[in-house]
Amino acid sequence: MSRNKSLTEQSKLLEKRLLAIPQAVVEAVHPALVKGAEETAAAMRALVPVDEGDLKASITVTEPGETTPAYAEGGGKRTAGSNQALVTAGNEDVRHGHLQEFGTVSQEAQPFMRPAARLTKPRAQRRISRAVGQAIKKAAEGKE
Repeated sequence: MSRNKSLTEQSKLLEKRLLAIPQAVVEAVHPALVKGAEETAAAMRALVPVDEGDLKASITVTEPGETTPAYAEGGGKRTAGSNQALVTAGNEDVRHGHLQEFGTVSQEAQPFMRPAARLTKPRAQRRISRAVGQAIKKAAEGKE
């Protein structure tokens, strides 16, 4: 019975499936985004120069829909979109992450943010691509 659907019924079913894809993708990508951000934060913590450990302890992950911590770069002002996870360094007591990363006139740069991002980006991109593909496939099959 359901095999012989009219073209109009098939079209409506296809439209429903296509409309389901964006939300399904956003929901499926959330864990992949967070895991990638957590891996980047872990790499940053491993690479950051440690004197007292305060900069290392200030590295945090902001999940989709949340706002960055106060005193981080753009702190308290930036809210991650539904398809973003942000990694920040800094808090009200630690405001020198950028000085470590880029150096000053009297201190040589000791980068830890950009190298961590370069190390973890390919794996995170693969994970996100896989999640998108699986979500689209499930939505297309009507499994949502």
